[in-house]
Amino acid sequence: MAYGPAYELQVTAHARVLASRESAPDAEVLSGAVGELLLVEHDPVVTISNRATAEANLLASPELLSRAGVEVARTDRGGDITYHGPGQLVAYPILDLNALNLGLHDYMRLLEETVIAVCAEFGVETMRDPRATGVWTVREGEPHAKIAAMGVRVRKWISMHGLALNVTTNLDHFRLIVPCGLVGRPVTSLREVLGPLCPSMPEVSAALVRTVRHQIDARASRAVAARAAANS
Repeated sequence: MAYGPAYELQVTAHARVLASRESAPDAEVLSGAVGELLLVEHDPVVTISNRATAEANLLASPELLSRAGVEVARTDRGGDITYHGPGQLVAYPILDLNALNLGLHDYMRLLEETVIAVCAEFGVETMRDPRATGVWTVREGEPHAKIAAMGVRVRKWISMHGLALNVTTNLDHFRLIVPCGLVGRPVTSLREVLGPLCPSMPEVSAALVRTVRHQIDARASRAVAARAAANS
């Protein structure tokens, strides 16, 4: 799906989650669904945030982008510049962070934990980098190559945007940009790490859904317990 129509689906999902919050008592929201998860593979696109320096990290000319079949789109998420395309699993969790008792920092760490767990399921060791948001493969105990990028926006404490995990992504397209504005940091994919053992997109998607559900169920249970204790 192209980036623009997928963004409109996010906006629609955000409105549904907000309406659910406003129409249900707090206890009912906490005991039921707290949001939606959208999964997509985008048509080739470079997305540029509103950060003042982000556009300078677009390296390719309009002519080169056209030859590569890569669109350029503005985005209201956080972060810098990134690439989306076929073979990359993009997940947009539209979640009521109030219901989950999640601040923005904790939510970003939850997204990273999710990707780390999914990669581990397929035998790929990954880690955080305290200097940069995202998930990285490991070399000699240090973060090496970025396998998943993240950027979010929160409106009325409901999340939009999310994460992008490279499964069989065309990594050459990352040469069109300085990915996430991080000079000299390589980008990788599950296929580059695992070769012929790389899982299929449906397998990775299923693992991500299971992991997100587990993470959100755990957070929702904690939020219910915390509010019950506060009201006792």
